Amino acid sequence: MIEIKGLTKSYGGKRGIVDVSLDVAEGEVFGFLGPNGAGKTTTIRLLMALLHADAGSARIAGLDCWQQSVEIKRLIGYVPGEPSLDPNLTGGQILEYFGHLRGGVDKAYLKQLIKRLDLDPNRKFRQYSTGNKRKVVLIQAFMHRPRLLILDEPTSGLDPLNQQEFDGMVFDARDEGRTVFLSSHVLSEVEKTCTRVGIIREGSLVKVGDIADLKDIKRYEITISFAHPVPAGAFEKLDGVVEVETLNNGSAVRLAMQGAADAVIKAAAQYPVVSLTSYEPSLEDVFLRFYEGDEPKPREAAGVV
Repeated sequence: MIEIKGLTKSYGGKRGIVDVSLDVAEGEVFGFLGPNGAGKTTTIRLLMALLHADAGSARIAGLDCWQQSVEIKRLIGYVPGEPSLDPNLTGGQILEYFGHLRGGVDKAYLKQLIKRLDLDPNRKFRQYSTGNKRKVVLIQAFMHRPRLLILDEPTSGLDPLNQQEFDGMVFDARDEGRTVFLSSHVLSEVEKTCTRVGIIREGSLVKVGDIADLKDIKRYEITISFAHPVPAGAFEKLDGVVEVETLNNGSAVRLAMQGAADAVIKAAAQYPVVSLTSYEPSLEDVFLRFYEGDEPKPREAAGVV
């Protein structure tokens, strides 16, 4: 559905994005992660033909994003990061206007979305809170059931209940075979709704992969408590163990792991285990690793048994 190759954009000599290449399959919910200034919005504006690239290409549904932008916009529901709408129109008037631009929408479905997000359509846009302004923009993006949804920080300003409703809207779109490109810094949101994620840092795409696969390559921790102290070095040379920290005078260990824990479980079974707990990395852990450029390190002498 989305094909990006070598996309580059600068602003008066300042970096925007550099050599970004990315494919998003039809029917996929794809998360695009990065902090402010990383290049997320620049990438989206290029896809929407709101900016012109310095180099590279971008296609949506096989159509060139600049030469065929009018045709592309008919396929897309778009939520900008910073929406700017007529402050003197009501929410309902804004939705009606966008509905006319689309050649009409299913009014029953529109009412369903308004109810789902608990929006009062009779208030003027300028009277809305930040969250309610976001609801208007979300509804206009979803109401015509577009083939592709491009969403830039879509839940900004929403309360937790409406964030849940938004998640449901994304799941519904996915179940209907539509594609969602979701740019966000809300890592839990991406983890809940997306199957794949791309991490962008300082204008460059540093990692793309399944969320489960990204977690697998991040270190995780196992803490094991024993009924009595265990021999020093019992775990330090095992496969998958990156670091070992002894606790409680040797009657517990905390292991920094990477990969399978089979060897650790087998070794622990030789001693009287009181408890064993593991900490699985969140998507935030993964994101911070790639953003900070933290690569797995070999076992170091300091702090290692």
